Amino acid sequence: MSALESVFNTAYRAFLFDMDGTVLTSIAAAERVWATWAVRHGVDVETFLPTIHGARAIDTISRLGLPGVDAQAQAQWITAAEIEDVDGVTEVAGAAAFLKSLPARQWAIVTSAPRALALRRMAAAGIPEPAVMVTAEDVSAGKPDPAGYRLAARKLGVEISECLIFEDATVGILAAEAARADLVVITSTHDHPIQTPHATLVDYESVAVCLKSGDQIQLQNT
Repeated sequence: MSALESVFNTAYRAFLFDMDGTVLTSIAAAERVWATWAVRHGVDVETFLPTIHGARAIDTISRLGLPGVDAQAQAQWITAAEIEDVDGVTEVAGAAAFLKSLPARQWAIVTSAPRALALRRMAAAGIPEPAVMVTAEDVSAGKPDPAGYRLAARKLGVEISECLIFEDATVGILAAEAARADLVVITSTHDHPIQTPHATLVDYESVAVCLKSGDQIQLQNT
């Protein structure tokens, strides 16, 4: 049985979703802001931009080890600039309708973005606000640490092993693996085919949710 077949044949208690690149695309907006920041700080834009996706801004900046740079203050600048720039932020095909079809207490967003930015981007893309959302402020260690996903499962009152995680970026995939949850990789924002042992979906246009007995939910093809 393939990884995708396994996911379609398993019932879960909850679905956990990354945000950027998974239910919406904000790549152009994020890269505009980060490119401006990189130029100001003498960071090579071409090699730097591929490293920003999926991680908290403070972790991305800290990783550079730039002398005299206050990572927290710079992360706040990034967040403010990204809240201002949502041009081109759109849903991943079918994501909004798919999320709206899920029972309210059986799905969550787990994002490396701060809450204010997450809400701004979801509103711009028409993504519904979940009952449970774990953001950059809610964890002391961002992805690839699994803390965010584990916290979301606790808030939903389920075990992480009973969850299916939807991700797109490498750090998020590593977080899902560390959480030991089943995983679907969304590929619509990938420039190149991803090599992964996990199940993959381009977007949400060919899937729906099936409500099972015992408050379980299951992916199905449409």
